[in-house]
Amino acid sequence: MSDPTTSSSGPVQPENEAVEPATYETGSKAPADSALPNWLVSLPETLRPYAALARLDRPIGTWLVMLPALASLAYTRINTGFFWIDIWWDALIVIGAVTMRGAACTWNDIQDRDFDAEVARTANRPLPAGDVTVTQAYIFLGLQVFIAFIAWLCIPFDAKIVALLALPLIAAYPFMKRVTWWPQIWLGFTINWGVLVAAAMATHVSFGTVLLYLGFAAWTVGYDTIYAMQDREDDALIGVKSTARLLGEQTILGAFCFYLSAAAFFGGAVAANGATRLGALTVIAFFGHAIWQIYKMNQDDDHALMVFKSNAWAALILVAGFTLTAII
Repeated sequence: MSDPTTSSSGPVQPENEAVEPATYETGSKAPADSALPNWLVSLPETLRPYAALARLDRPIGTWLVMLPALASLAYTRINTGFFWIDIWWDALIVIGAVTMRGAACTWNDIQDRDFDAEVARTANRPLPAGDVTVTQAYIFLGLQVFIAFIAWLCIPFDAKIVALLALPLIAAYPFMKRVTWWPQIWLGFTINWGVLVAAAMATHVSFGTVLLYLGFAAWTVGYDTIYAMQDREDDALIGVKSTARLLGEQTILGAFCFYLSAAAFFGGAVAANGATRLGALTVIAFFGHAIWQIYKMNQDDDHALMVFKSNAWAALILVAGFTLTAII
């Protein structure tokens, strides 16, 4: 199964990029699914495998963790306006997104190292390639969690409790693709947990925030279903389940239905917060981007990676719209 943060068989290279992965000076290779192979190999030799474990060479996953939380913080300020403390909350959201996304990817790679070794595009990842040992990966995992823990200490008590509730979701995620055809739903609830944490940091988790969270979860199922289309053949060979395999020829239609559901939840969220005009325009703009994604996918399935990455802009639409609404 594929997903933006903890995929067992990551995205294929775009057609305009070299198929051969970049080569380390030592002779080992960067992961074939690295989005920034040249940057990765420019790092000091000892740091490269750890950067790959944390997916620092694939920043789109960090954006997709961070932006929903930032949108949630702006959403909670629609009725009150922003406060100076929000700059601090934003900084903690960024730190938490980078470290916990990296920790989740490291944890996933530890659990999926045997799967990754069987897929050409992931065989050069640090664990199956032998660039790091399982023990070293666990140590690196602990370091990332420790940095996230420092950030966790700085947030309000209610937000601390909400954040802790995400740990079982993160821990169980790598195993979902082995037991259910709908691991994308679990991913949606997991990757967007920061929406609830950000609301608890600013004020509290309201009914509108829950609708916002459900909207982001549905959106994640949609874009990760598109993402997983790239890996259907490999996933079938190694026995990994996904919505892309389940839906088959109806995958694009299924992704559209989840985007439509996301827009409906977002619409309910802005209505619950009284942001009728600018909030509605924001949701319309988001859904317009979703329609463009489906249009591109109907043209050519090879657009899957490009369409998936464009979801950073979809999330930015919500961040900008909610921020503007809170300011006005």
